[in-house]
Amino acid sequence: MKITVITGSPRKHGNSFAMTDAFIREAEKLGHTVRRFDAAFLKIGGCHACQTCFKTGKACSFDDDFNIIAPAILEADAIVFTAPVYWYSIPAQIKGVIDRIYSFCVAGKDVSGKKCGLITCCEEDDVTAMDGVRKPIERSAALLKWPVVGEVLIPGVLNEGDIDKTDGCRQAEALAHKF
Repeated sequence: MKITVITGSPRKHGNSFAMTDAFIREAEKLGHTVRRFDAAFLKIGGCHACQTCFKTGKACSFDDDFNIIAPAILEADAIVFTAPVYWYSIPAQIKGVIDRIYSFCVAGKDVSGKKCGLITCCEEDDVTAMDGVRKPIERSAALLKWPVVGEVLIPGVLNEGDIDKTDGCRQAEALAHKF
C-alpha cells in the first residue's frame, strides 16, 4: 500500500514526530511504501478560493509546496495526518495542506476510497482537548469518502520526550497494522 504521511509539527524531536516515526518504521516493516511531508518545513499558503484548481496542470495555480504534496495524495492508497494540538485546533503548519485538499473537489478528482488515519497529541490530560483536530479530520475524510481506519490520541504530553512516558508510539505502530 502507498501511504502518504503529512505532519504538522515544527519540532523535529517532538512528541507527534516520535509517534510519526514509529508509525512509518512499522508501516515500512509491514511492506508499505511511505512518503512523508513535513508541512512545517515547506512553503504552503492557505487556499485563495480562486476555483482554478488543476486548470494550470498543477493542483493549485498558486505555486507553492502543496503542488509537491498533491500528486502524492492522488497516488496514495492511504493518508495519515500527524500533528500536535495547538490552542485546541489544527496547527497552522498543516492547516494549509488540509484546506488545499479542497482542490481535488473543485477539480472533480475522484480521491474516494483512500484509507485515513490520524496521530495527534496534546498537553492537557483531557482527551477531548484533541477534538479540534480530530473532528475536522473525520469530517474531511467523510466528505472525501476516506474511511478512517484508526486514530492515535495521546493526552498529557508537552515537552520533548514526554511521549516516552505513554504508549503513544506503540499505538502508532499498531495503527500501521490497520492499513
